[in-house]
Amino acid sequence: MREVLELILKGIVREPDQITVSEAVDENGNTVFEIGAAEEDVGQIIGKDGRTIKSINVLLNALAGSSKESFILKVVR
Repeated sequence: MREVLELILKGIVREPDQITVSEAVDENGNTVFEIGAAEEDVGQIIGKDGRTIKSINVLLNALAGSSKESFILKVVR
């Protein structure tokens, strides 16, 4: 799932070589992806009113299918 997230993010930013994604699991069993990007790309990732990042989260959950895996996306930087 991490690779899919990186591919999506690199497709929407101006500096794709600066995208970093780290993966961890929180105490509730949710997969947490911390996204690092160039400062000028952070707004592009989040989108107006958070629409872009929410849409990416919906897409990841749809790709997870019936596995009931839950994702949290955090943009750091």
